[in-house]
Amino acid sequence: MTKRVLFVATGDTIAQQPRSSRIATGAELLGAVPREARPAKVTVEDVLAEPGWDTSPSTMFALARRARAALLDDGFDGVVCTHGIDTLEETAFLADLLAGPAAARGGIVFTGAARCFDDPAADGPGNLADSLAVAADPALRGAGAVVCAGGELHAARWATLTGTTRAAVFSSEPRPRLGLVRRGRAELTAAPPARPRPPAGEPESDVALIKTYPGMTPLLLSTAVDAGARGIVLEGTGAGNVPVELFTTISELIEWDIPVVIASRTREIPPDDPPLGARLAGKVGAIDARGLSPAHARSALMVALGGGGVDAVRAWFADL
Repeated sequence: MTKRVLFVATGDTIAQQPRSSRIATGAELLGAVPREARPAKVTVEDVLAEPGWDTSPSTMFALARRARAALLDDGFDGVVCTHGIDTLEETAFLADLLAGPAAARGGIVFTGAARCFDDPAADGPGNLADSLAVAADPALRGAGAVVCAGGELHAARWATLTGTTRAAVFSSEPRPRLGLVRRGRAELTAAPPARPRPPAGEPESDVALIKTYPGMTPLLLSTAVDAGARGIVLEGTGAGNVPVELFTTISELIEWDIPVVIASRTREIPPDDPPLGARLAGKVGAIDARGLSPAHARSALMVALGGGGVDAVRAWFADL
């Protein structure tokens, strides 16, 4: 039986044609992929989306839900979504967190490009060809959402953009990449991350991400909450240290049932023995991001808040 893949095209760099001031449609992008490189029947859907550097949470959720529905309700064997690379990793991780049982039905592959469609050295067509080739590959069933670029596969949980001026480059470091695309097949070279707990309710869209720095004022946290933030992710220094001046405000926010999650600005896996600043923040109620990057921690907190406040979020992160 012929495999079926849904291709969701959102425009952005992979589709831009500055020479003609046009944005290529999904069908035009598909036309640049040789037929012999398409091992499945591809259905194209064009989705109007913001630029990749400004993708709204509502668009991220819509793409994640479309991927889930395509596999669970529409019978597709895989989904490919092209996306602006600036925020691709956040949307891909949201799709992973919201996939639920859909992850066992087929691959959910996100890809993009650093160079425009009409660039002589465009990286998009190759990335799209690889993504379409592996989306319905049985090797990706159960792996959750993945990022495909430069012939590499990265689990959405760990994928981070590391280059924008040359071909789009993503990395899973310090974790191993999930695999490679070889001869039109997915060759996994590492075990996928454990599947996350299914979401308990509708995700929250208003979560603030704040970078910490020495001497910062605690008012930044309370101002974010006053503006409507339902939760906060703090990007700590080193392995997750935050200024001691924030501890009183963190404690107050926890008492108000506003979760505060601490992530590290480095790509280092946090040690079993957290640094002093992170331990002290934990003592006043802050929640450990469990090795997620700050951007990924924000996506996770959005989903975790669907189950309730601080206690529910703490339990959800503990299972990640």
